Amino acid sequence: MSQTRLEGPEFPATSGTTKSIVVLLHGYGADGADLIGLAPELAKFLPDTAFYSPNAPHPCEMSPFGRQWFSLASYDPEMLRRNAETMPTALKALAQGARENTTHIENFIENVLDQHGLEANRLALVGFSQGTMMALQFAPRYKKQIAGVVGFSGALLGTDTLAGEITSRPPVTLIHGSADPVVPVQASKLAQAALGENGFDVSYHERPGLPHGIDGEGLAIAANFLREKLS
Repeated sequence: MSQTRLEGPEFPATSGTTKSIVVLLHGYGADGADLIGLAPELAKFLPDTAFYSPNAPHPCEMSPFGRQWFSLASYDPEMLRRNAETMPTALKALAQGARENTTHIENFIENVLDQHGLEANRLALVGFSQGTMMALQFAPRYKKQIAGVVGFSGALLGTDTLAGEITSRPPVTLIHGSADPVVPVQASKLAQAALGENGFDVSYHERPGLPHGIDGEGLAIAANFLREKLS
């Protein structure tokens, strides 16, 4: 597969000195502009952190202006909600799409780290929805251990192959709204269980009544996690 060089909006370290990096991975049908708005809020806790929010490599099949990391043509959240016990099998069908696109993220991260002269342990990923799926697909299989992963409203794909593919175990915090109609909250619960069983330091935070999105409390949880891991 040919590789597209990812590009997207940036937010520089407010202190003027970049000592760490956060890469924001947007959801399906959005683009990097969707999450870069989190940077000014997170920067209040992370003044020495530069933020990057790359656009996913593919035009979205369902939106003329958005981007996608991989196809969701076969995704059916209603089926997942009605049949929670089949969720791992249903998510497995999406895993190949995520797997095929992690190289885009690796290349982007390597370029950003080189640009700032930083090691991987000075970089964290923050994903939302499909961006979380990509972060959780990439980080455990990356040859270097990053500082951590924040996953909003997402899922862990390909749990059946995870144990044999782990090359690093960054800490993970998962945040999910209990009223999410797009990615059922059970997906993050399954991710927490699978990561925990495989030796990851993983925490889970459920936001009561929240639909598919990020609220102030969830953002505060993410900021505290990132400050701890990047301090």
